[in-house]
Amino acid sequence: MPSNRDEMSLFSVFILILLLSSTISADRCHPDDKKALFRIKKAFNNAYIFASWTHDTDCCEWYLVKCDDTTHRIYSLAVSSDDKVSGHIPDAVGDLPYLESLTFLRLPKLTGPIPQSILKLKNLNFLWLSHNNLTGPIPDFLGYLPKLTYINLSVNKLTGHIPSSLSKLHALGALFLERNYLSGPIPESFQGFKNNPDFYLKLAKNQLSGPIPKSLGGINFTLLDISRNMLTGDASVFFGRNKGLQTVDISRNKFSFDLTKVGLPKTLNTLELSHNMIYGNLPPTLAKLPMLQRFNVSYNRLCGKIPTGGDLNRFDKYSYAHNKCLCGSPLPPCK
Repeated sequence: MPSNRDEMSLFSVFILILLLSSTISADRCHPDDKKALFRIKKAFNNAYIFASWTHDTDCCEWYLVKCDDTTHRIYSLAVSSDDKVSGHIPDAVGDLPYLESLTFLRLPKLTGPIPQSILKLKNLNFLWLSHNNLTGPIPDFLGYLPKLTYINLSVNKLTGHIPSSLSKLHALGALFLERNYLSGPIPESFQGFKNNPDFYLKLAKNQLSGPIPKSLGGINFTLLDISRNMLTGDASVFFGRNKGLQTVDISRNKFSFDLTKVGLPKTLNTLELSHNMIYGNLPPTLAKLPMLQRFNVSYNRLCGKIPTGGDLNRFDKYSYAHNKCLCGSPLPPCK
């Protein structure tokens, strides 16, 4: 039978093991990452969303961050939906060298420019800075982060031109810049995205102008939304029967082209062409699109009989209204 002294010795060993385990766990987080995270917390006035970020805890276990199981370096930082987070994006985000994903989302008091310190994040592949109040231009340096596959800067107050350097991002699959105050043309250099298997581009609700570069017709768009700008030229380059387009919205621009012979891919589920200067007839292939869910060609200069059959029967007269001489159901009969 063990003595009290033996029991005390066993208990001491047990406590020592617990302490060592706690120390090992606390040491998982790299000290440089922890310092950078504390600087981020301080820059945001220690907002409550960072309450779990304390000196006596392992930063690999903190809320808002993710830590690699092998290297124990921080690879993801995501701060969202908190109106107490205010000020600029701190330069300290650039001191997380293993960061692959950076998100500041729906922070109405997040202001100022996108900091140049982000250029240090050479492993970054996911950048989501939407629904904030960021200002200034889209930085040219984003085009020099070679691993970026996703950029979302939508719903901010960004100004200036879209930098042509973004076309250097050969792995980029999604670029969302809608609802800002961007001006100028769509860069012709965007033809550099033509080798991507599918590409998502949203530039809607800006102040973009100028003609569509014909070279953009070579891009394999899956989603294209350039609506509510002041763009001109021949937007038919985006279409083609053999393309994988699913969603197209070019409405509320100044496009002028003949729709008669435009090839429409069978993958289309959204076709929004309203409020332009598009002319010609509606192609009969419209009635053969098996997945069409949204459709609008109103406020153009189209003529001729509306094709019948397929999913076209679900759209009412407002999808065709205010054209030069369209006729047939659901509009009045052709004479």
